[in-house]
Amino acid sequence: KSKTNSKPSTSPSPKTSIRINKYLADQGLCSRREADGLIAKGWIRVNGDILKEPGYQVQEKDIVEWDHKAESHIKAKKTIIINKPLGYVSAQAEDDYIPAIRLTTPENYYGKENPPKIFHKGFAPAGRLDIDSTGLLILTQNGKIAKKIIGPTSNIEKEYVVLVDGEITKEKLKTLSYGLSLDGRKLKKAKVTKEEDQKLRFVLIEGKKRQIRRMCQLVDLKVTSLKRVRIGRLKLGHLPLGSWRLLKDSEKIF
Repeated sequence: KSKTNSKPSTSPSPKTSIRINKYLADQGLCSRREADGLIAKGWIRVNGDILKEPGYQVQEKDIVEWDHKAESHIKAKKTIIINKPLGYVSAQAEDDYIPAIRLTTPENYYGKENPPKIFHKGFAPAGRLDIDSTGLLILTQNGKIAKKIIGPTSNIEKEYVVLVDGEITKEKLKTLSYGLSLDGRKLKKAKVTKEEDQKLRFVLIEGKKRQIRRMCQLVDLKVTSLKRVRIGRLKLGHLPLGSWRLLKDSEKIF
Protein backbone atom coordinates (compact mmCIF):
# COMPACT_ATOMS: atom_id res chain seq x y z
CA LYS A 1 0.00 0.00 0.00
CA SER A 2 1.06 3.59 -0.52
CA LYS A 3 1.04 6.22 2.18
CA THR A 4 -2.22 7.59 0.76
CA ASN A 5 -5.51 5.95 -0.06
CA SER A 6 -4.68 5.79 -3.77
CA LYS A 7 -2.91 2.88 -5.40
CA PRO A 8 0.78 3.57 -6.05
CA SER A 9 2.35 3.45 -9.49
CA THR A 10 4.50 0.43 -10.21
CA SER A 11 7.19 0.06 -12.85
CA PRO A 12 9.00 -3.00 -14.27
CA SER A 13 12.26 -4.06 -12.66
CA PRO A 14 15.56 -3.80 -14.55
CA LYS A 15 17.47 -6.79 -15.93
CA THR A 16 20.62 -5.64 -14.13
CA SER A 17 21.11 -3.67 -10.92
CA ILE A 18 20.77 0.10 -11.27
CA ARG A 19 20.89 2.97 -8.78
CA ILE A 20 17.39 3.99 -7.70
CA ASN A 21 17.60 7.62 -8.82
CA LYS A 22 18.70 6.60 -12.33
CA TYR A 23 16.02 3.93 -12.39
CA LEU A 24 13.26 6.44 -11.58
CA ALA A 25 14.66 8.87 -14.16
CA ASP A 26 14.70 6.11 -16.79
CA GLN A 27 11.03 5.43 -16.04
CA GLY A 28 10.28 9.04 -16.97
CA LEU A 29 9.06 10.01 -13.51
CA CYS A 30 11.65 12.70 -12.80
CA SER A 31 15.30 13.66 -13.02
CA ARG A 32 17.94 11.95 -10.88
CA ARG A 33 18.19 14.96 -8.58
CA GLU A 34 14.42 15.09 -8.17
CA ALA A 35 14.40 11.35 -7.40
CA ASP A 36 16.64 11.94 -4.38
CA GLY A 37 14.10 14.46 -3.11
CA LEU A 38 11.19 12.05 -3.58
CA ILE A 39 13.07 9.39 -1.65
CA ALA A 40 13.77 11.85 1.17
CA LYS A 41 10.03 12.60 1.40
CA GLY A 42 9.25 8.89 1.82
CA TRP A 43 7.29 8.63 -1.43
CA ILE A 44 9.25 5.74 -2.95
CA ARG A 45 8.75 2.11 -1.88
CA VAL A 46 10.73 -1.00 -2.73
CA ASN A 47 9.06 -4.35 -2.06
CA GLY A 48 6.42 -2.60 0.04
CA ASP A 49 8.83 -0.76 2.33
CA ILE A 50 9.53 2.96 2.28
CA LEU A 51 12.97 3.45 0.79
CA LYS A 52 15.40 5.27 3.08
CA GLU A 53 18.67 4.68 1.20
CA PRO A 54 19.13 7.03 -1.81
CA GLY A 55 21.98 4.87 -3.10
CA TYR A 56 19.88 1.71 -3.25
CA GLN A 57 20.61 -0.58 -6.20
CA VAL A 58 17.38 -1.85 -7.78
CA GLN A 59 17.49 -5.56 -8.63
CA GLU A 60 15.40 -7.52 -11.13
CA LYS A 61 13.36 -9.11 -8.32
CA ASP A 62 12.46 -5.73 -6.76
CA ILE A 63 9.03 -4.13 -6.99
CA VAL A 64 9.40 -0.36 -7.13
CA GLU A 65 6.38 1.84 -6.37
CA TRP A 66 5.84 5.54 -5.94
CA ASP A 67 3.07 7.37 -4.15
CA HIS A 68 0.73 9.50 -6.26
CA LYS A 69 2.06 12.45 -4.26
CA ALA A 70 5.36 12.03 -6.12
CA GLU A 71 3.68 12.53 -9.49
CA SER A 72 1.66 15.47 -8.15
CA HIS A 73 4.86 17.02 -6.80
CA ILE A 74 6.57 16.76 -10.20
CA LYS A 75 3.53 18.09 -12.08
CA ALA A 76 3.41 21.11 -9.76
CA LYS A 77 6.81 22.25 -10.98
CA LYS A 78 6.58 25.25 -13.30
CA THR A 79 8.00 25.89 -16.75
CA ILE A 80 8.47 29.44 -17.99
CA ILE A 81 8.56 30.58 -21.62
CA ILE A 82 10.52 33.78 -22.30
CA ASN A 83 11.21 35.77 -25.45
CA LYS A 84 14.73 36.67 -24.40
CA PRO A 85 16.11 40.05 -25.52
CA LEU A 86 19.76 40.88 -26.12
CA GLY A 87 21.91 41.48 -23.07
CA TYR A 88 20.51 38.73 -20.83
CA VAL A 89 22.18 35.40 -20.07
CA SER A 90 20.04 32.28 -19.94
CA ALA A 91 21.43 30.82 -16.72
CA GLN A 92 23.16 32.05 -13.57
CA ALA A 93 24.67 35.51 -13.98
CA GLU A 94 28.39 35.78 -14.64
CA ASP A 95 30.49 38.94 -14.82
CA ASP A 96 27.51 40.97 -13.57
CA TYR A 97 25.32 39.99 -16.55
CA ILE A 98 21.58 39.78 -15.86
CA PRO A 99 19.95 36.31 -15.87
CA ALA A 100 16.77 35.97 -17.94
CA ILE A 101 14.77 34.83 -14.89
CA ARG A 102 14.81 38.49 -13.78
CA LEU A 103 12.43 39.24 -16.64
CA THR A 104 9.64 37.33 -14.89
CA THR A 105 8.02 40.39 -13.32
CA PRO A 106 4.29 41.18 -13.28
CA GLU A 107 4.93 44.03 -15.73
CA ASN A 108 6.45 41.67 -18.31
CA TYR A 109 3.78 38.97 -18.00
CA TYR A 110 1.96 38.09 -21.22
CA GLY A 111 -1.58 36.93 -20.54
CA LYS A 112 -5.11 38.13 -19.83
CA GLU A 113 -5.25 36.69 -16.32
CA ASN A 114 -3.37 38.08 -13.34
CA PRO A 115 0.33 37.19 -13.45
CA PRO A 116 1.23 34.18 -11.30
CA LYS A 117 3.72 34.60 -8.50
CA ILE A 118 7.06 33.16 -9.49
CA PHE A 119 9.69 32.22 -6.95
CA HIS A 120 12.98 31.99 -8.79
CA LYS A 121 14.29 28.95 -6.95
CA GLY A 122 15.10 25.86 -8.98
CA PHE A 123 14.70 27.14 -12.53
CA ALA A 124 17.23 25.95 -15.11
CA PRO A 125 17.44 26.69 -18.83
CA ALA A 126 16.39 23.83 -21.10
CA GLY A 127 18.68 24.87 -23.93
CA ARG A 128 20.87 27.91 -23.38
CA LEU A 129 20.66 31.05 -25.47
CA ASP A 130 23.69 33.35 -25.82
CA ILE A 131 23.73 36.87 -24.45
CA ASP A 132 23.80 38.23 -28.01
CA SER A 133 20.92 36.03 -29.21
CA THR A 134 17.16 36.47 -28.84
CA GLY A 135 14.03 34.37 -28.88
CA LEU A 136 12.55 31.30 -27.26
CA LEU A 137 14.04 30.38 -23.89
CA ILE A 138 12.58 27.68 -21.66
CA LEU A 139 13.30 27.86 -17.94
CA THR A 140 11.97 24.91 -15.97
CA GLN A 141 11.89 23.41 -12.49
CA ASN A 142 11.07 20.05 -14.07
CA GLY A 143 14.20 17.98 -14.57
CA LYS A 144 12.31 15.55 -16.80
CA ILE A 145 11.63 18.33 -19.33
CA ALA A 146 15.20 19.61 -19.19
CA LYS A 147 16.67 16.15 -19.70
CA LYS A 148 14.41 15.46 -22.68
CA ILE A 149 15.50 18.69 -24.39
CA ILE A 150 19.20 18.90 -23.57
CA GLY A 151 20.15 15.38 -22.45
CA PRO A 152 22.97 13.60 -24.30
CA THR A 153 20.51 11.40 -26.19
CA SER A 154 18.08 14.21 -27.06
CA ASN A 155 16.86 14.49 -30.63
CA ILE A 156 14.54 17.44 -30.02
CA GLU A 157 14.70 19.99 -32.84
CA LYS A 158 15.64 23.60 -32.16
CA GLU A 159 14.83 26.10 -34.92
CA TYR A 160 16.57 29.45 -35.48
CA VAL A 161 16.22 32.38 -37.86
CA VAL A 162 19.69 33.75 -38.60
CA LEU A 163 20.89 36.84 -40.48
CA VAL A 164 24.41 36.71 -41.86
CA ASP A 165 26.96 38.81 -43.70
CA GLY A 166 28.80 37.16 -46.58
CA GLU A 167 28.01 35.32 -49.78
CA ILE A 168 25.52 32.48 -49.37
CA THR A 169 26.13 29.66 -51.86
CA LYS A 170 24.57 26.24 -52.39
CA GLU A 171 27.89 24.69 -51.46
CA LYS A 172 27.98 26.56 -48.15
CA LEU A 173 24.40 25.52 -47.35
CA LYS A 174 25.31 21.91 -48.09
CA THR A 175 28.38 22.12 -45.84
CA LEU A 176 26.41 23.76 -43.03
CA SER A 177 23.79 21.01 -43.24
CA TYR A 178 26.34 18.24 -42.93
CA GLY A 179 30.09 18.17 -43.06
CA LEU A 180 31.37 20.40 -40.27
CA SER A 181 33.14 19.47 -37.04
CA LEU A 182 33.45 21.43 -33.79
CA ASP A 183 35.67 20.61 -30.83
CA GLY A 184 37.07 17.63 -32.69
CA ARG A 185 33.68 15.99 -33.29
CA LYS A 186 31.56 15.81 -36.40
CA LEU A 187 28.29 17.66 -35.99
CA LYS A 188 24.97 15.89 -36.34
CA LYS A 189 23.05 16.48 -39.53
CA ALA A 190 21.20 19.81 -39.58
CA LYS A 191 18.65 21.44 -41.87
CA VAL A 192 19.94 24.77 -43.19
CA THR A 193 17.95 26.65 -45.81
CA LYS A 194 18.06 30.12 -47.31
CA GLU A 195 14.93 32.16 -46.71
CA GLU A 196 15.62 35.47 -48.44
CA ASP A 197 18.56 37.80 -49.04
CA GLN A 198 20.85 37.19 -46.04
CA LYS A 199 18.37 35.20 -43.94
CA LEU A 200 18.99 31.54 -43.10
CA ARG A 201 16.89 29.04 -41.17
CA PHE A 202 18.69 26.45 -39.03
CA VAL A 203 17.10 23.34 -37.51
CA LEU A 204 19.47 21.53 -35.12
CA ILE A 205 19.14 18.51 -32.84
CA GLU A 206 22.16 19.45 -30.73
CA GLY A 207 23.30 22.59 -28.96
CA LYS A 208 27.01 23.08 -28.63
CA LYS A 209 28.22 26.39 -27.22
CA ARG A 210 27.68 29.16 -29.81
CA GLN A 211 27.23 26.41 -32.39
CA ILE A 212 25.54 28.35 -35.18
CA ARG A 213 27.95 31.28 -34.99
CA ARG A 214 30.93 28.93 -35.11
CA MET A 215 29.41 26.92 -37.96
CA CYS A 216 28.89 30.05 -40.01
CA GLN A 217 32.41 31.25 -39.29
CA LEU A 218 33.77 28.02 -40.77
CA VAL A 219 32.14 28.85 -44.13
CA ASP A 220 33.08 32.56 -44.09
CA LEU A 221 29.73 33.85 -42.94
CA LYS A 222 29.27 36.23 -40.01
CA VAL A 223 26.12 36.06 -37.90
CA THR A 224 24.57 39.50 -37.35
CA SER A 225 21.31 38.33 -35.76
CA LEU A 226 20.19 35.03 -34.23
CA LYS A 227 16.69 34.26 -32.99
CA ARG A 228 15.36 30.92 -31.72
CA VAL A 229 11.75 30.43 -32.80
CA ARG A 230 10.99 26.81 -31.85
CA ILE A 231 12.00 24.01 -29.48
CA GLY A 232 10.38 20.69 -30.35
CA ARG A 233 6.68 21.35 -30.89
CA LEU A 234 6.73 24.58 -28.92
CA LYS A 235 6.86 27.77 -31.01
CA LEU A 236 7.74 31.27 -29.83
CA GLY A 237 4.59 32.56 -31.52
CA HIS A 238 3.44 36.08 -30.73
CA LEU A 239 5.14 36.38 -27.34
CA PRO A 240 6.58 39.93 -27.32
CA LEU A 241 10.29 40.50 -26.85
CA GLY A 242 11.14 40.63 -23.14
CA SER A 243 7.82 39.04 -22.11
CA TRP A 244 7.13 35.73 -20.40
CA ARG A 245 4.35 33.27 -19.70
CA LEU A 246 3.88 29.82 -18.17
CA LEU A 247 3.81 26.64 -20.23
CA LYS A 248 0.18 25.53 -20.45
CA ASP A 249 -0.91 22.02 -19.50
CA SER A 250 -2.30 21.62 -23.00
CA GLU A 251 1.02 22.50 -24.69
CA LYS A 252 3.43 19.81 -25.77
CA ILE A 253 7.15 20.41 -26.24
CA PHE A 254 7.88 16.87 -27.46
